[in-house]
Amino acid sequence: MEAQEVESGGVLGPFLRIAAYAPPGVGMLAVGLVAEVFDPRPGLPAFDFALCTERPGQVRTDIGVPVAVGEGLDRIATADLVLALPWADFRTPPSAAVLDAFAAAHARGAVVAAHCVGVFALAAAGLLEGRRATTHWRFAELLAGRYPGVRVAADDLYVDEGPVVTGAGAAAGFDLCLHLVRREHGAAVANAVARDLVLPSHREGGQSQYLAAPVPEECADDRLADVLEWARGNLHEPLSVADLAGRALMSRRSFARRFAAATGTTPHAWLVGLRLSAAEELLETTDLPVEEIARRVGYGSAAVLREQFVRRRGVPPRSYRRSFARGVGV
Repeated sequence: MEAQEVESGGVLGPFLRIAAYAPPGVGMLAVGLVAEVFDPRPGLPAFDFALCTERPGQVRTDIGVPVAVGEGLDRIATADLVLALPWADFRTPPSAAVLDAFAAAHARGAVVAAHCVGVFALAAAGLLEGRRATTHWRFAELLAGRYPGVRVAADDLYVDEGPVVTGAGAAAGFDLCLHLVRREHGAAVANAVARDLVLPSHREGGQSQYLAAPVPEECADDRLADVLEWARGNLHEPLSVADLAGRALMSRRSFARRFAAATGTTPHAWLVGLRLSAAEELLETTDLPVEEIARRVGYGSAAVLREQFVRRRGVPPRSYRRSFARGVGV
C-alpha cells in the first residue's frame, strides 16, 4: 500500500497568495529576493505576491531607501504563505498586532516562513516553540539564548517543520523560497524559477551555511567542477563515490574532504540529492514508467528508487507524480 499523498502546507492547496511582512528597517536584499522568486512567470503558477506592513505607506529599508508598501496586516489574514522579512531592529519584537497576525495565520493553516533575523519575529510570536529552526549563523546563539524553547540548528541552510519553515541569512533566503516552491508546486516549477534567476536549482536544507568555497553548481575548484558536471551527464550510470574520486585523480578520503570543504555536504548525499531531483522532474514532466525513470537516474530498479524517495521525500514516486504531474498522462 502506498504512503500518504504529498501534503500541501497551504490553506486551500499549494500556496498562490503571498504576504511578505516588511517592517521599518526591512532588509532591501530580502525585499528584492522574495519579489523576484514570486514574480509571476508565463506557464508557471500565478503567484499573487504583495508586501504588507503595519502602517501602509513609505517604509524605510535598512539602507535608507524607502519602499512603497500599500497593504496592511489584513493581507496576512488572507495569505496562503506568510513571510516575515528580516529587519534592522530585530532585537525589539514586533507589535502585538503583528505577532497576533502571524499566530492567526498559522492557526488557520497558512505556511509561515522567515529567513535570517526575520526568524526572530516568528519566535516572538511563539511559532517556533518546541520546533527546530535556523537563522543567520551570526545570530544563532542569540536566538537560542532569548528563546530557549527553540531547538536552533545553527549550521543548517533551512529547516522545514511543515507549516513553519526557517532559513539562514542573506542569500539563503533564495534557498528557502525555492524549497517552498519545490515543496508546494514541484521540482519542475522550482527549477524553472531557478533557471530564470540563474540560481542553483536546489540545495538541501541540512547543507552547511558557511562554505570554504561555493556550492557545486558554481564550484571554484576546477577539478571538482569538472567531475560534478560529468556526474550530472552520467546519472544513468551506477556512480559511486569511488568513481567520482577516481575521475578527480584523488584518493576517496582526499576527495571526500575536499568535496565537503567546497560544498558543505558529502559526495554520497550530493549524488542521492541529484538523482532524486532528476527523478522528480521526470515524474512531473513525462509519462515514463517509474522503472524507466529509475534507470535514467541511476537506480537498479523501481524498488530502490521507491525506497530512497519514501525515505527522503516522504512519499512514493507514484504519489508524488499524482500530486505534481504537469500536463502528462498519469
